[in-house]
Amino acid sequence: DVQLVESGGGLVQAGGSLRLSCVASGFPFDDDAITWFRQAPGKEREGVSCINNRDGRTIYADSGKGRFTVSRDSAKNTAYLQMNSLKPEDTAVYYCAPTILCDLIAVKYIGPWGQGTQVTVSS
Repeated sequence: DVQLVESGGGLVQAGGSLRLSCVASGFPFDDDAITWFRQAPGKEREGVSCINNRDGRTIYADSGKGRFTVSRDSAKNTAYLQMNSLKPEDTAVYYCAPTILCDLIAVKYIGPWGQGTQVTVSS
């Protein structure tokens, strides 16, 4: 029973920062990657960043590259997404998910999903 609990979202002004957290359970945390997704109103869910739970390697979508940092604490089964220099286009509900690969292009994740955490960036 995979459970994912996201937190840390909120309302910030453009240029501000947020750190999202993802507490995961129900799967071998170190055997998978954690991928952060986001979904803005009227848009498809998209991959934002991922981290390989075995070696810590990371990938970032162009949208967040240079502004976002993904990390994890394996002892706590928790992943994080530090978001700096936020832009209005970052406004979305952010989700985390266990994926077999850290690959934002190839990943096809159908669930389960947590409730997500809302990030709203004002201009």
